Amino acid sequence: MPAAGETAGGCAGYCPRCGRNHFLDGVAARPAALALMQFFDDNDHVHLARPENAPDDRTKTAPLFGPERGKMFGVLLCRDVQGKTKILYGFSGMFNGHWRMPGWVGPLFDVDTFHDLVVSVERSIKQLGRRMKQEKQNGTAWGRLRTRRRDLSRQLMQRIFALYRVPDFRGGRHTLFQAFVGESGMPTGTGDCCAPKLLAHAARHRLVPVSLAEFYYGRENASATRVHKHFYPACEEKCAPILGTMLCGIGEMDAQDTTI
Repeated sequence: MPAAGETAGGCAGYCPRCGRNHFLDGVAARPAALALMQFFDDNDHVHLARPENAPDDRTKTAPLFGPERGKMFGVLLCRDVQGKTKILYGFSGMFNGHWRMPGWVGPLFDVDTFHDLVVSVERSIKQLGRRMKQEKQNGTAWGRLRTRRRDLSRQLMQRIFALYRVPDFRGGRHTLFQAFVGESGMPTGTGDCCAPKLLAHAARHRLVPVSLAEFYYGRENASATRVHKHFYPACEEKCAPILGTMLCGIGEMDAQDTTI
């Protein structure tokens, strides 16, 4: 179970549009997060849409304890326009090679468009890699191929970033480039963590976020900074630079609607 003295979690970020820092509580959603952990323990799968079904390979939690290690999971406590409580569930990145999973919120981009883009470019990147193996390492031809492969990879990442749509709670929609606040470059995986996925889904469906809790489930990561069943706040590197934009407007919604 979560260790004593852990951070309360939640998420926060600075919004350059309104010039304020926004924060979302991490405590109220903890009971739902603990219930999700217990579901994993009892069922060994993540199929939330039909939990009574026998898990198929893509929904099993066993790989989280193998060489690929564990993953962050998030629970967002919300309320709808009638004031009814809603609970959303999200996981970081992909789960067992899949962006979409029954009962979980999806990514910030259209998955089919993403796959069409990646498949075509990665085919070219792999072809360059095969040609490099036929050349003398560090030779002129090998160097040109390596440069071309590196450039294609960078271009692909920029085109992938351009697919993301980042909503706020004022009705705005932004690209990752518009939403990101920071002087350094945008890290790979920005927008793929639990918090951005959950907040984006809530914004698109007019749900008012109340509390966000994230925990790690599975074998600890290589650097031992993520431990099984421990809670953590949204990450500083990939999440905080866009969460200010995403959280903007929640206060105004909160003032207009009834509370839980």
